[in-house]
Amino acid sequence: MTLLASAITAVSLFAQQAPENWFNLDAKQDKVQGLSVEKTYNELLKGKTSQTVVVAVIDSGVDAEHEDLKEVMWVNEDEIPNNGKDDDNNGYIDDIHGWNFIGGADGKNVAHDNLEITRLYRDLHKNYKDIDPSSLSKKAKKEYDEYRKLKKEVEKKRNEAEAQAMQMASMYEMFTGALNVVQEAVGEDVELNAEVVDGIDVGDDEVLAQSVFMLKNVFAQGASLEDLQELKGAVDYYEGQSKYYYNPDFDPRDIVGDNYRNSYERAYGNNDVEGPDAMHGTHVAGIIAASRNNNIGMKGVADNVRIMSIRAVPDGDERDKDVANAIRYAVDNGARIINMSFGKQYSFDKKVVDKAVKYAVKKGVLLVHAAGNDGINTDETVFYPNDRYNNKKKQAKTWLEIGALSWEGGENSAAGFSNYGADNVDIFSPGVDLYSTIPDDKYEASSGTSMAAPAASGVAALIMSYYPTLTAEQVKAVLINSAIDVDNEVVQPGGKGRVNFDELCRTGGVINAYEAVKLAEKTKGKRKVKIQLPKA
Repeated sequence: MTLLASAITAVSLFAQQAPENWFNLDAKQDKVQGLSVEKTYNELLKGKTSQTVVVAVIDSGVDAEHEDLKEVMWVNEDEIPNNGKDDDNNGYIDDIHGWNFIGGADGKNVAHDNLEITRLYRDLHKNYKDIDPSSLSKKAKKEYDEYRKLKKEVEKKRNEAEAQAMQMASMYEMFTGALNVVQEAVGEDVELNAEVVDGIDVGDDEVLAQSVFMLKNVFAQGASLEDLQELKGAVDYYEGQSKYYYNPDFDPRDIVGDNYRNSYERAYGNNDVEGPDAMHGTHVAGIIAASRNNNIGMKGVADNVRIMSIRAVPDGDERDKDVANAIRYAVDNGARIINMSFGKQYSFDKKVVDKAVKYAVKKGVLLVHAAGNDGINTDETVFYPNDRYNNKKKQAKTWLEIGALSWEGGENSAAGFSNYGADNVDIFSPGVDLYSTIPDDKYEASSGTSMAAPAASGVAALIMSYYPTLTAEQVKAVLINSAIDVDNEVVQPGGKGRVNFDELCRTGGVINAYEAVKLAEKTKGKRKVKIQLPKA
């Protein structure tokens, strides 16, 4: 593919657009496979009372002052704001809306971090960089082989990222150069569009002719000039991989100031629950609970929720110690649901996370986790964190693993990027083109299992709110047993042919608030509810 063709492909978009608010819509009424949230409120919950449910969002941070979130943020009423004291004696000073486990006591914050594979490689590199393998014991030789494997992968990925960053930067420079040439030719006051570009007389100006040709191709691909920001985003992405993700010389943990080797240390961090880039966490929070009655922005799924922001996820892989502490903080401070829109392919200390998960299960907290966006089968490739204690068969009883559903339906029901697994993924939920809150009172559509998980968390919160006597295990059973079957063949995520939807997750279906509320109504008062899965 030529450089020009690559650049055009990089900025082209699908011609189809997702229906507005689609994840809250209904398949029969609105002809799109949403959660049936609006139908549920209008037909089943009208006039009913509810109790407030606290949902913890373990993420990159949340903009607590966002116009559509400020009314639904959790407030620690036992803490006096900004007095520099731990008034409630929970171990965290001035934790008004939550806590930040990737910040320092001096107020500084971790923005970027390595991937876990890079951190593991860096640790082993200290011991094996100059070693003679023939001198190693059998046990050490096994660790050395792992070191060699990690080294090869990290160096390969970093080299690839550097090459991609250079290529994308060249494309971006080429396009912006063409834009500047054409804009100068037509005048600064003229808004460029396909019609304007088609009407330009290039004469003998070869530079202008090449620039016009390039922009015509952009428009022919169905893209707009604003989409060039997507290309700039690609440049930043690959530069970030090279500078942070796969760079073993980069280690920001000194900012936190903890004893990182002590996985059970808890008293560290700060109360900045937004952090330097709260884009991801704010988007997640909006899907769960953006105000439904203020006539601005968008509507979240649940109407009586308080969002607790726990910052533990940087631009890079989260650290197990921080995840474990974030889970414990959420449980100890009243969260009934924990949304976890993050994951990775390597783990430094799974044991400490497992202990935290067990603690949450024991305390009756529902953990909702995004399956990941690699388009692969997690029954075959382990992702972390997960519901298997010590990677064995025993599972966390209040854990929900969520795949991403597309609004397109039919054979394209499963998002092409979504991880899947007939055993390890429980159910699918809307995760493509979800319009939600982002920092500074703005809104944006985004896609990922990171969006599917909060959509599921929102329905879980809705059920807990209107049926407060149900336990976390019962709510999980209600969501699974009321799943809407997808009984047609779909394109398998990752572009690997077609499969029946029941090969992608345990239920073979998608979450639906309407059916879940009907089942919850029948379930209330029962002591136990068994999960019923489709027969193989």
